[in-house]
Amino acid sequence: MENEELIKLVTEKANKWLTPAYDAETQAEVKRMLENEDKTDLIECFYKDLEFGTGGLRGIMGVGSNRMNIYTVGAATQGLSNYLNKNFADLEQISVCIGHDCRNNSRLFAEISADIFSANGIKVYLFDDMRPTPEMSFAIRHLGCQSGIILTASHNPKEYNGYKAYWDDGAQVLAPHDKGIIEEVNKIASAADIKFEGNKELIQIIGEDIDSVYLDKVLGISIDPEVIKRQKDLSIVFTPIHGTGMMLVPRALKQWGFENVHCVEEQMVKSGDFPTVISPNPENAEALSMAIELAKKINADIVMATDPDADRVGMACKDDKGEWVLVNGNQTALIFLYYIIKNRIATGKMKDTDFCVKTIVTTELIKTVADKNNIEMRDCYTGFKWIAREIRLSEGKQQYIGGGEESYGFLAEDFVRDKDAVSACTLLAEICAWAKDQGKTLYDVLMEIYVEYGFSKEVTVNVTKPGKSGADEIKATMKNFQPNPPDETDGSKVALVKDYTCLKATDGEGNVTDIDMPETSNALQFFTEDGTKISIRPSGTEPKIKFYIEVKGEMACPKCHADANAAALEKIEAVKKSLGV
Repeated sequence: MENEELIKLVTEKANKWLTPAYDAETQAEVKRMLENEDKTDLIECFYKDLEFGTGGLRGIMGVGSNRMNIYTVGAATQGLSNYLNKNFADLEQISVCIGHDCRNNSRLFAEISADIFSANGIKVYLFDDMRPTPEMSFAIRHLGCQSGIILTASHNPKEYNGYKAYWDDGAQVLAPHDKGIIEEVNKIASAADIKFEGNKELIQIIGEDIDSVYLDKVLGISIDPEVIKRQKDLSIVFTPIHGTGMMLVPRALKQWGFENVHCVEEQMVKSGDFPTVISPNPENAEALSMAIELAKKINADIVMATDPDADRVGMACKDDKGEWVLVNGNQTALIFLYYIIKNRIATGKMKDTDFCVKTIVTTELIKTVADKNNIEMRDCYTGFKWIAREIRLSEGKQQYIGGGEESYGFLAEDFVRDKDAVSACTLLAEICAWAKDQGKTLYDVLMEIYVEYGFSKEVTVNVTKPGKSGADEIKATMKNFQPNPPDETDGSKVALVKDYTCLKATDGEGNVTDIDMPETSNALQFFTEDGTKISIRPSGTEPKIKFYIEVKGEMACPKCHADANAAALEKIEAVKKSLGV
């Protein structure tokens, strides 16, 4: 019966797409799905509307209300336009900035969005070609815009695209504006409600005029320019994995003074098909394989890669045996913040009011580093908009010095309000130069951190559950864990449970306290007596439930890493077993 009701619902929704407001090609595809005896496609494409999550609008490209197409993008833009016109009614001219990545249809979606904004009387600054997400975030502030969007699905596979909405501070939209925009989007009943006919007079093309200002600002975050002068010959391999990183990263490295940069030529080709990789995700070893091959050939010091919209950075370096190893997102954030803190102190730049930020699922070792150096560290929710929120709250009162998350995102500056792989790549090169100046590698720096501050190992387990049935399974898993948290993991008692769905923390004795966060979130955390941290949350951008596991250990010397790592991996497997993942 339930399935019959669902088919009835999706059929009604699909029939609304058989009107002249939709193009002939779209109508033909909808008819095919309606006439097909197998209703799987129809259900998947229409069972829900795409919603704003932690990363905005994101989905598979195709026909239907649950797919990325000119109509779902159009509805989002029309809804955002309506909200902006209401929210900034007193402004003489509302303006927005539009960027896009290399993906198939990204330029089309950007141009259609520009037309819709302008049709609603809103001035549009549209980049002339693909650009990194952080540059679009910068441009919002630089141009004094009220909002901005970028068309990107970040590191998702090639069949995906996405739409990220930003507010006037250059950060992704937060409450109450996110809900306000969704309300307006939901009022768009059909394509007939969307103003597709643009006003070209209100669309201004931007490009180099923003690039040069942004790159000059990025140059300003260098902590030790002298070390770069001494190590200007540092051998760097870079790959943009066919994406926007090629527009600015090589140029930024050159501007900082690095003269020995080698780009992976096959991946310096703009393509939404990502022909040289299975997935354009710098978290995956496979995406860095061509870069590492080149690094071996030329005996490079560092490998760095950016995802399609250049907000995430992945990297690899040589270990103590000369083998190339990947540096994960937690280690990346740790190295960045360790360097910033250590060198701001050494150069006398550190102030008592400085602070750094990490997300709740990112390694606790960052907090240990901050605490031991008497630096304020703040925890926030997953998603860089929450780090941006902390910057905004303290603007003019305290100085933000850096923030990161385990998913390969880092921001070293406050003139951008999203993760920034352009500045991260340049700062990473400076860290490598600093290490090399002392006869060390990036790997040596990481080992020294572990010896001084303790060892930690972090693993993220992604359980993919696609489609409607998957979404239901994810909900059920979360609901099961809430009233039934584990008593122990791998023999260590759970000492603290944090339930962000109700903002309550319960210790091992049953005492309940409030969690100070701006709103509730669908996330759970368990902390054990031996320092293990388990975080569980559904992904906001993909059909996944994520288990983040962090275990602690000790390293007496850099050479002890293999033993510490092996013990940690054994412990992680035991924790996974206890969780049933």
